[in-house]
Amino acid sequence: PTSAQVSAATQPGRFRYTLDNNLLTTEQRQFYEENGYLVIRKLVSDEDIERFRKEFIRICNKEVKPLGAMIMKDQVLRSQSVPSEKTVNKVQDFQEDEELFRYCTLPQVLKYVECFTGPNIMAMHTMLINKLPDSDTQTFRHPMHQDLHYFPFRPPERIVCSWTAMERAHRDNGCLVVLPGTHTEPLKPHGYPKGEGVNKLFHGILDLDENSPRVHVVMEKGDTVFFHPLLIHGSGVNKTSGFRKSISCHFASSECHYIDVKNTLQEDIEKETVEVARAKFSVTSLDFKDIWSFRARLVQGERINL
Repeated sequence: PTSAQVSAATQPGRFRYTLDNNLLTTEQRQFYEENGYLVIRKLVSDEDIERFRKEFIRICNKEVKPLGAMIMKDQVLRSQSVPSEKTVNKVQDFQEDEELFRYCTLPQVLKYVECFTGPNIMAMHTMLINKLPDSDTQTFRHPMHQDLHYFPFRPPERIVCSWTAMERAHRDNGCLVVLPGTHTEPLKPHGYPKGEGVNKLFHGILDLDENSPRVHVVMEKGDTVFFHPLLIHGSGVNKTSGFRKSISCHFASSECHYIDVKNTLQEDIEKETVEVARAKFSVTSLDFKDIWSFRARLVQGERINL
């Protein structure tokens, strides 16, 4: 759907998923209200994107080693002697890399984020994704999922992802795929898809209706999509010979609060995340909240709860 297809049913002043602001039009707010995502064209400059790309290459080449960053490589290519850009599919938790973290502080990004979170903004989860050519193994296809599955903080209405295309993203190179309107649904059970090889922590919704209406979000370089953490989304296979890069951050109001996920649908992701972190940092006394407190950085306003 496009913004022109929004129905007039939603009344101004009755918005659940955005806050009153002087930036978004009523049409844009209605579109997000009904669909759970909103694309802003050419929000990030070519110059900034080039700086992020160069820093990614430096990280791949081990010229810089950001504290706490997870350099995620394809399981199949890990042991092969190839240039590292061809094996690294994601740099996660780059909050201690000042060059990449500039993305989370860009004024043009934060002014939109504030429409969803309010003025006190935390950067909670950062990723630079390098989707590798993947026509055979399909290990880089991220199954359809909800990001809230990974997050032990609430409420979801005050959380938003900002995802910027670092080059043209389209169906052939595995652009984002969304199920419009699913942000109004509850969190669903997630796990590893049966019989499919996907990378670690690439969880997907179990028993998803594959016939659900979906939209391929085609984006040009610098375009940015903002979406709700309950929106069901994923990405397809990169059938090209190029590397499809994007940079993203999940932002949350610092007034959000942590929850205990034990005995909930998120119990398994808590265990897996803690296991990975304890192995990476060689510690035994790390818990889920510790991990998220380490990831979180204040980018605007006052740090209250997170």
